[in-house]
Amino acid sequence: MRQSPSAHKSSRLKLTTKVENESFGDEPSRGGEDSQQTKNQQEQHQQYLGDISQGLPEFKPVLTNEPLPDGISNQDILVFSQLYREHCEAILDVVVNLQFSLVETLWHTFWRAPASEDETKQELQSTNKDLEERLPKTKLTILCNYQPVLDYVKDADHVLYQTLVETLIPEVLRPIPGSLTSAIRNYAKCLESWLVGSLTDIPQKMVDLKTSTCSAFSQTLRRYTSLNHLAQAARAVLQNPQQINQMLADLNRVDFANVQEQASWVCQCDDEVVNQLEADFKATLAQQNSLEKWAEWLEDVVNKVLSATEGTPAYPKAARQFLLKWSFYSSMVIRDLTLRSAASFGSFHLIRLLYDEYMFYLIEHKVAVATGKSPIAVMGEFVGLGANLAAALAPLDPLKQNGLGDSGSDVTSEDDYGDSKDIKKPTTDIPTLDEPDMKKQRTN
Repeated sequence: MRQSPSAHKSSRLKLTTKVENESFGDEPSRGGEDSQQTKNQQEQHQQYLGDISQGLPEFKPVLTNEPLPDGISNQDILVFSQLYREHCEAILDVVVNLQFSLVETLWHTFWRAPASEDETKQELQSTNKDLEERLPKTKLTILCNYQPVLDYVKDADHVLYQTLVETLIPEVLRPIPGSLTSAIRNYAKCLESWLVGSLTDIPQKMVDLKTSTCSAFSQTLRRYTSLNHLAQAARAVLQNPQQINQMLADLNRVDFANVQEQASWVCQCDDEVVNQLEADFKATLAQQNSLEKWAEWLEDVVNKVLSATEGTPAYPKAARQFLLKWSFYSSMVIRDLTLRSAASFGSFHLIRLLYDEYMFYLIEHKVAVATGKSPIAVMGEFVGLGANLAAALAPLDPLKQNGLGDSGSDVTSEDDYGDSKDIKKPTTDIPTLDEPDMKKQRTN
């Protein structure tokens, strides 16, 4: 089994003492042969993981710039930071070994939550006793309301989750086995429920912070695995000369002047820039370039368009605006292809999904560099904002006030559009990304 250098520290929490032959796919091994097969699969999957030889980066220290709470000493702050560091290193270790379900055990143990299974209770009794001796639950609860500790946990989680993302998906365009992709996505789906279940009796401030950073991590894993899945599906299209020729023929029929006229009112982009992008796209498509060459072209587009604001405070906003404009223009082109019943519409739809997702990935990382934060930290700033804004605006929605906002029988179905039969549906099937059912499976 693969381990990070942090696994050899003597102060390691004793939380990973489980049977070594646990199944990778969630079901217990039924025999020696199954156990060996599982181990072989894990070893094969680990070759796709990123390099963790440097272990977990250092965390920022707790900045005690506020008066200490009653009953709390500087030593308690130090002990908490040491325990949390060990806790994060333990999470890194089990994830590197693809034992995903042990993360739930680690969370339950650190936050002193009631064990969910009898055997787990027995295994964790001694560990909980050690934790109580080092930092009693009463002091842990008090510290969860102390702002410097909250800031420390937030920064530490961003470092941990960014390291985990770079370990599990080091290259988003590199092909990885479907079973590994499925395991990662199932892990991402379980994360938030595992975490919430471990935070019983923990102050709400800490609960909100932990769930926010965890949600950003979970969403990132889902987006990156989706991007990787789309990339593998698109390779078949980009390597097929017949499909490329058909795409070129259909693209040359698109009325780009009309598209620009309709989009200019919304996007207000420079006509020269738009025309150059159109020409470059057609030229790159005609060259039948690989996916990696397309990725280079997309990054070059981002660099050129945002060069005017690079190094300025306006860069993050300009980057997000460009992402919106890119998506709007590409949707207008897809609309034109749809109305023309383009034979290659399915191929264009797949490519558009991939390029939009990869453009999001590029912008996310470039904004992170510009702001001096990790991509997880950048995305974490906006987690929950959409739901909060919708809740705040709901009383002001005139449609809902008049009973017109509900999605019931008033929603027109696809079958109601009798004239849409002539519009071709995608001819290129986009493979679905299989995800195990959480109720039937648990990922180790």
